[in-house]
Amino acid sequence: MIDFKKIVRANVLRLTPYSSARDEFQGSDGVFMDANENPYGTLNRYPDPYQKELKQKISEIKGIPARNIFLGNGSDEIIDLCFRVFCNPGTDKVLIFPPTYGMYEVSASVNDVNVIKIPLKEDFQINIENVKNIISDPELKLIFICSPNNPTSNSLNRKDVEWIIKNFNGIVIIDEAYSDFSSKQSFLSLVNDQNNLIVMQTFSKAMGMAAARVGMAFMDPEVLSFFNKIKPPYNISTINQKAALARLDQKEEMASLVRDIIDERERLKNEIARFGFVEKIYPSDANFLLVKVNDANRLYNFLIIRKIIVRNRSSVIENCIRITVGKRNENNELIRNLKEYKPL
Repeated sequence: MIDFKKIVRANVLRLTPYSSARDEFQGSDGVFMDANENPYGTLNRYPDPYQKELKQKISEIKGIPARNIFLGNGSDEIIDLCFRVFCNPGTDKVLIFPPTYGMYEVSASVNDVNVIKIPLKEDFQINIENVKNIISDPELKLIFICSPNNPTSNSLNRKDVEWIIKNFNGIVIIDEAYSDFSSKQSFLSLVNDQNNLIVMQTFSKAMGMAAARVGMAFMDPEVLSFFNKIKPPYNISTINQKAALARLDQKEEMASLVRDIIDERERLKNEIARFGFVEKIYPSDANFLLVKVNDANRLYNFLIIRKIIVRNRSSVIENCIRITVGKRNENNELIRNLKEYKPL
């Protein structure tokens, strides 16, 4: 078990957090004259700073106690808070496994944290032997693991990930943004046993609420207390809390849409595989396909002209494009245009 006093930044340990009016009085009834709010209007009151009702609903669905749940303004806020809680600027380090989600490195740079990169192997799995060579570095505070990974679309080997969690004396953050599209087991079951583990999930993908910016993180309550210390007091609006609550009441609809996306993912994969310019379609546990073609730049520009926007990932994986699974008619439009594409 990790002693957090040894890895949390000293200034965070000393910090006296801001106390909002809603920290001092947490009731819901009364004449509110404590927060300098406008007494008129329907959105005139500050939101619940700890999102208690939403966390309780998530707790019931996920089977994780509410005391283990932190909610952020998207997962990007949670990523940034990881650096600000644990990493001393200019000296500490983070480990990532490229190609992976770009915000880990961006947040590291914003927080002046050194980035160690161990590239994934050809099969897009972690090179665990290389990890063993650096995992004992005392300045290495965070390890980010995206599984299913973006942009490679595959889940990472569970045994490798579990070895890292159990042998690292810092914080392991597993980003499960795409886990609803995978049959692989979530790492949520390890949160109660491994106090150095943070598992991130999101309302942006399977729940279809990318515009609302609600990210979830499941973690040890002591770690969560440090996040609450430094987060903005009202980081999720009342509008978005209510929208997330309403979405959680639509479990059957969400499950049906996820099934539709997975079915369309497999259909799209089979259709795209027929084209001669397609060299490989990587196995996907996500809501997108990573496709290797003979000339990604040319294909990307061809589709852009026809107002079909995919993601050109050639800068990180040679001649690869990433295709998000759309509605059936959108996927049909993509297929129709690909039939008209003439490679060199």
